[in-house]
Amino acid sequence: RLTDRPADTTSVRVLDTALALLIDHDLAASTLAARVAASAHANPYAVVSTGLSALEGPLHGAASGLAHRMLADALERGATAVVSEHLRAGRRVPGLGHRLYPGPDPRAQLLFTLLDGVPRAHHALEAAHQVAELTRRHTPLHANVDMALAVLSLSSGMPAEAGETVFAVARTAGWIAHALEEYDERPLRMRPSGTYTGPRPPRPLP
Repeated sequence: RLTDRPADTTSVRVLDTALALLIDHDLAASTLAARVAASAHANPYAVVSTGLSALEGPLHGAASGLAHRMLADALERGATAVVSEHLRAGRRVPGLGHRLYPGPDPRAQLLFTLLDGVPRAHHALEAAHQVAELTRRHTPLHANVDMALAVLSLSSGMPAEAGETVFAVARTAGWIAHALEEYDERPLRMRPSGTYTGPRPPRPLP
């Protein structure tokens, strides 16, 4: 559904593996949002909608689209030119680094291994490795799962937003599992309390 190209067994295996790897990943922003909604006993459709709202951000689910566009640019102009442009402008290179992994993202490593068996993915995969290697000379970042999704989507003729779609479809299953678990917990346990630190009113309130 995401590409006009005919499916092949190896590529479908990569896609299936990506869906399995992305079902859940600790309390990511979207998962926490979904659990907050479930804590208020929102229905499952509302829970998923809440998760999708948080997933849409460029620092979360939409990150694979940024990596896709960057990788396409690297294939056209060369990895050195693209990485240098990002670093000179003080921009983060998409598809690199993850707050949970000081080293390589194990999800990306597995997908890269599978993508290595897809002939049409070789150019995109090589570009991804070049981008990561060039960037590591300046900052200790490794390719993350968004980069792996970018290799998959780019080499399969999918649009830049395809990685986010794969991410959302997979994570929906995880959110539903979290909601079912949260429904059995104490209601509204996700309701924190704030402490006012602003200026005091000039006189006591009536």
